[in-house]
Amino acid sequence: MNQNQNPYKFGIALSGGGARGILHIGVLEALRKYGIHPEIISGTSMGALVGVFYASGMEPLQILDLVKSSKLHKMINWKLPTSGLLDLKKARSILEKNIPEDDFSSLKKPFYCTVSNLNSGLTETKSSGKLFQWVLASASIPVIFEPQMIDGTTYVDGGLFNNLPADCIRNQCRFLIGVHVNRNGQEENITGFKSIAERTFRLIFAKNVHESLAICDFVIDPPQTRLFNTFDFGKADEIFKIGFDETEQRILELADLVDLNGIIQERAYRIIKDN
Repeated sequence: MNQNQNPYKFGIALSGGGARGILHIGVLEALRKYGIHPEIISGTSMGALVGVFYASGMEPLQILDLVKSSKLHKMINWKLPTSGLLDLKKARSILEKNIPEDDFSSLKKPFYCTVSNLNSGLTETKSSGKLFQWVLASASIPVIFEPQMIDGTTYVDGGLFNNLPADCIRNQCRFLIGVHVNRNGQEENITGFKSIAERTFRLIFAKNVHESLAICDFVIDPPQTRLFNTFDFGKADEIFKIGFDETEQRILELADLVDLNGIIQERAYRIIKDN
């Protein structure tokens, strides 16, 4: 598709990363401050959770308040291991309370999420039909979370095969922003089940994002995400600030790539017109 024919001006792809995905909210808030409102969204795992709330019409700060008030770090039901150490029933209740209809078509913006089909060993992208089951499947980190059984098929975290689902919206937007929250590097003293699992999944997920990063027009990938782990939901404000500050500091770089002044003026015109 010719870039000028793409139906949406801005798209954004949000990676998985557990609590580190709160950074996505900070990025969206900084973009909002400068008049940039992505019109099409893709995400996996925590990126799918943030993305679906944004696509439903919630403002970034509302999503942050939801994450903090829901106490995601405490809402998980620890249970004896069967197919997973945790389940996502409480996460589903949050979706039900904040999104009025369990269908992709009810969202205000197009939304795509990736899931991993354990039976076929392939990645799948979902953008229609029942909504909640696919968002939960996308967030079901293997072994840690209970997998989702849908129509007799076992699905887990989309990040297993595609932790930055940029390809599914690349040809639908003229400018694609990718947000990656899993910066890796040398680590010392990796001991204990939690640390080993955390490190293993981050290394696996990191291997499948290179092509996705390459097709984005602008990438936000702050190194500070290395300081946080998957379950650091209690540090939501700190993680949010990293995303907001990184985006704001690079906004001039973004302006070099797009007509940012034109976007801001267009936004101001719309506000005046609406009032």
